[in-house]
Amino acid sequence: MKGTIFVELVNMAEDAFGEDVVDQVLDKADLENGGAFTAVGNYPCSELVKIVVAFSDHSGISPEALQRMFGHWMLKHFVEHYSEFFSGKDDSFSLLEAVDGEIHVEVKKLYPEAELPVFATDRVEGDRLKLTYSSPRPLVEFCHGMIEASLERYNQTAKIDRCPVAHQPNATTFDIQLEK
Repeated sequence: MKGTIFVELVNMAEDAFGEDVVDQVLDKADLENGGAFTAVGNYPCSELVKIVVAFSDHSGISPEALQRMFGHWMLKHFVEHYSEFFSGKDDSFSLLEAVDGEIHVEVKKLYPEAELPVFATDRVEGDRLKLTYSSPRPLVEFCHGMIEASLERYNQTAKIDRCPVAHQPNATTFDIQLEK
């Protein structure tokens, strides 16, 4: 995984728990590189999972809830640093529909070796979207948080139902129904 994801996870943790706590938790996490990450580096997803579990153990917040929080954090990061991806997107559905066809295309130009998740979308109705997320990584909760953050960005509320995709680990279909 790209190092920027790790750097932002540590930034989120510092914001939530403080720098001293982050240093202590990362020391206990038994990370391959001792918890030193750079935005341009590449690191195994297993290290990200270790970090999330370590902060879960420290805080009592479930790993799932932490991943969702991180999804919210990362969408804010993307808005701040990659505003061009949000240009012309008038609502959460147009943003979510653009992930594979526009955003990931640009990411691949910058990082050809990146293994990106797949966001397959189907606009069932104007106010309902099915998004099937599949990834080689166990980050379904992170995706859920990004969806929630997308809705918040556009001041939308929705009911989000999830259904794991049969025979595909780390794949889930999100049925997103906008509320009036």
